Amino acid sequence: MRIIPAIDIIDGKCVRLTKGDYQTKKIYNENPLEVAKAFEANGIQYLHLVDLDGAKSKHIVNHKVLYAICKETNLKVDFGGGLKSDDDVKIAFENGASQITGGSIAVKNPNLFSKWLSSYGSDKIILGADCKNRKIATNGWLEASETDVVDFIKEYEDKSIKYVICTDISKDGMLQGASNELYKEILSQTKVKLIASGGISSMNDLQQLKAIGCEGAIIGKAIYEGHITLKELQQLI
Repeated sequence: MRIIPAIDIIDGKCVRLTKGDYQTKKIYNENPLEVAKAFEANGIQYLHLVDLDGAKSKHIVNHKVLYAICKETNLKVDFGGGLKSDDDVKIAFENGASQITGGSIAVKNPNLFSKWLSSYGSDKIILGADCKNRKIATNGWLEASETDVVDFIKEYEDKSIKYVICTDISKDGMLQGASNELYKEILSQTKVKLIASGGISSMNDLQQLKAIGCEGAIIGKAIYEGHITLKELQQLI
């Protein structure tokens, strides 16, 4: 199972939110590149980089942070947040992203998202399936839909999606464990490479996700709050 630390960006700084609420913003580092370098120094190979300004403004904002991290490290970065147009995706890849994640766009403009999938290939495009009470949420989690998360993933599996990041918003930033039952259900009904996100708080949580069959696990606040150390992750890797 791939270990994928997360860096969320607001105003060019490394922050975390709780349940996606921008009012709960906590700054952990003024320099995201420093954080990325620390990850790499401890054997981390992958990074989940989220442009929270982009998610709110509906277009890419923090591409300079993406560029700096990709230029100064060898981390394979998946980039998301506010990718709403062909230009946004082009900018993300030109600035070094290995993959991009589309969530809101896959709900609101499925034709465009499907076009990216066919243009760039299923190894480059990740489906962001962010949900609350099983319903897909969009636009930085500020809007709810009536679409069931498992149905949503199945629909895109039929369109050849391979990678899916599924975040249970009610778990995000709570440090109370991941949404294991939901992930079991998704993996029992699809063949996607499922990346778990939200609520991971301990090495035990990671072992459980690995046992379930998740292809990757995104870890954010647990690292920044010291619940999981980079040394522990290095040993696991």
